[in-house]
Amino acid sequence: MSIQWTFIAGYLYFEIAVVILMILPIFSPRRWHQFFKSRLFYMFRNNAAVYFYVLLGILGVFLMDSVREMKKYAHSSEGHVHLSSEMKGNVKLFRAQRNFYITGFSIFLAFVIRRLVNMLIIQDELSLKAEKIIKQAEDTVKSAKSMVLSNTMQASEAKKCEELSQELEEVKSERDEQRARIKELEEEATKWRLKYEEVCGAGDRAEE
Repeated sequence: MSIQWTFIAGYLYFEIAVVILMILPIFSPRRWHQFFKSRLFYMFRNNAAVYFYVLLGILGVFLMDSVREMKKYAHSSEGHVHLSSEMKGNVKLFRAQRNFYITGFSIFLAFVIRRLVNMLIIQDELSLKAEKIIKQAEDTVKSAKSMVLSNTMQASEAKKCEELSQELEEVKSERDEQRARIKELEEEATKWRLKYEEVCGAGDRAEE
């Protein structure tokens, strides 16, 4: 295997390892998101799109080269040639097919990794939003409970005030009744005093 195909095969193995690492539940989406925002990933993140399309261009060139080699040695193996030449052609055709599969899977896994990165970032953002919504809901429930409690206390206080006002009205009515009773007693005492004075005056006149 030549140097360029060895490099592409190594890149394919690297992609397989990265995909397995992302799929396995070793690191949470938040850890991946923090890694994608880290300083180590900062330089690559700024030019990620450029690197991605350049890599796809290089892999596309090698893919077209492997397709050309496949067509070339597929046509050469169709005719009746010497056995050794046919074996060499078959070996070269096998290598061309191998290179085609390696390059094709490398391109496919590049899109898979890009999609996984976006999904991990979106999943972390959604989890953060969900936590924020849950926290807001809990705060709303707490505020609603405090409002209900305050309204209950206000209602109880209002009820107490109403009871006190009723008691005060009863006391006032009793006071008015007592005042009326006292006034009646005073009037009756005045009558008896006047009668007593009349009786005393009539007795004094009889003695004279």
